[in-house]
Amino acid sequence: SRAFLAAGIAAGIACIFGAQNGERVSVRGHPHGDPLPGILGSWRRAWRGTMASSKRARTSEGEEGKEGTGQPARQGAGMLTYTYATRYSVQDMPKHEMPKVGAPARVAKQLIEDERLLDSNPRLNLASFVTTWMEPEVEDLMMKSMNVNYVDTLQYPSCTEFQNRCVAMLADLFNAVGRGDDAVGTAAIGSSEAIMLGGLAMKMKWRKALMEKKLSAWENDPNKTKTKEEVVREVKAAQPNLVLGYNVQVCWEKFCRYFEVEERFVHLKEGQYTLTPHEAVSLVDENTIGVCGILGSTYNGEFDDLKGLNDALAELNKAKGWDVSIHVDAASGGFIAPFQYPDLEWDFRLPLVRSINVSGHKYGLVYAGVGWVVWRDRTCLPEELVFHTNYLGSDQPSITLNFSKGASQIVAQYYNFIRLGFEGYKSITTNLRTVADYLTGELKAMGHFKMLHKDVGVPLVAFSIAPLPNGHKRMYDEFALSDKMRESGWTLPAYTMAPDAGHVKLLRAVVREDMSIALADKLVQDLKRAIAYLDHHFLVTPEQVKEYKSEVIEEFLKKPHKAAPKKKKFNGVC
Repeated sequence: SRAFLAAGIAAGIACIFGAQNGERVSVRGHPHGDPLPGILGSWRRAWRGTMASSKRARTSEGEEGKEGTGQPARQGAGMLTYTYATRYSVQDMPKHEMPKVGAPARVAKQLIEDERLLDSNPRLNLASFVTTWMEPEVEDLMMKSMNVNYVDTLQYPSCTEFQNRCVAMLADLFNAVGRGDDAVGTAAIGSSEAIMLGGLAMKMKWRKALMEKKLSAWENDPNKTKTKEEVVREVKAAQPNLVLGYNVQVCWEKFCRYFEVEERFVHLKEGQYTLTPHEAVSLVDENTIGVCGILGSTYNGEFDDLKGLNDALAELNKAKGWDVSIHVDAASGGFIAPFQYPDLEWDFRLPLVRSINVSGHKYGLVYAGVGWVVWRDRTCLPEELVFHTNYLGSDQPSITLNFSKGASQIVAQYYNFIRLGFEGYKSITTNLRTVADYLTGELKAMGHFKMLHKDVGVPLVAFSIAPLPNGHKRMYDEFALSDKMRESGWTLPAYTMAPDAGHVKLLRAVVREDMSIALADKLVQDLKRAIAYLDHHFLVTPEQVKEYKSEVIEEFLKKPHKAAPKKKKFNGVC
């Protein structure tokens, strides 16, 4: 072979010229004399190496050949190592059954990447609050901990310690009573799981308090018209309810349905898109497990009046002798309010706030997969919610609905806390507020939109299309504008408000960490082009409306025409 000849010739030349120059050439078989044996030895070694390489190549080609089982490849199979020369590129991707024979790694990777080519760019997805950018250093840490199951505290004690430190930092940030080693909380898959845990804690505390109250009343009743067992059965059969605004995220409705809790909604109305304290309190009764307040509506980023809710509920509790508490859903606003609105009372500074959930993968700046729930102190977490296991080698208390979970997101959250600190989060959220305000100003200047978000809230821009002052009619809506923006790569979601403001259509641009002024400018320019296009093609003047009315509407209202005669054939029309 060529490799054999090249290696032999090179070795031979080196030996001959070295000997002619009087050098002592060290070659196996002849360290001091005639170079010929060294040349032959070099040829033999080159031949052996070439044969071994050829054998490895044939085996590799066989592994990526038709059968994929390491069999010797047929003639020309070397070309099959090229991704798009394999049989896989002309076959349907497996959809409903696992394939009998797998594909080579690089082929499988390329085919999956090909299917994802038309997915949206996460950076241009303005619908999502979820983090889409992190530093390469933390990405490296996450990769190194992807195979770590953080629930195994005996084997991976550092991950458990990182979780506990994060809970303690959040308890301090939210002004909890229990802080430091006394902080109470846990990591979760996201705010949805955290909300389930917070809701279950309220439900268990309510049922226990109701049982104690009813049994105490039964014991103090001299007549005792019911047996103790009957009282217990009545309490167990009582239907719990939860008061919440219609601006909640869908996970609250899931909680109520999954855990059999009656929903009592405060309805919205145009111009009022948050829960109002007096309406919420009017829905509370003896079987209310709690009231849910939102710090950052998913619709327009607005904060509920949590201070007003606390005061109104405290007054009702005092009058009725109840102890109805508040859970704050701070999924979006929990990492905004402490840094941007430090004087705003929404957290454990309010006496009736017993638990708070927050999403680490939103403005906690971690990739998707982590949320947190923190309780006011240990008295707010029912012991029945805590499970103890030892089958991983040690006693391991578990509060979560999920058991096994990778440690990557917890490591990343702890990294962000020590990397950024309070001032780092404050700087980032200030930038977010600046970009949101800039974008708001640019959209207002265009004159096409009405702003629906508030100055105090999550950094986002919620807006609807404004009517034209000259009487012209836009024959398109927010959904059409959203579709048009997709042509430029943007995901700008259009949706309707919750009941009873469902007639209000709006668009929302969430401002995340990776949204710069430059990117916001690009969004504004694309919005201008989209509006110009839609106005050109779908704008109707008052004269056109009048003409349309006379030609179409009035004609439609006339008496129906004489019925057409029946025919046996359709003259080619079906």
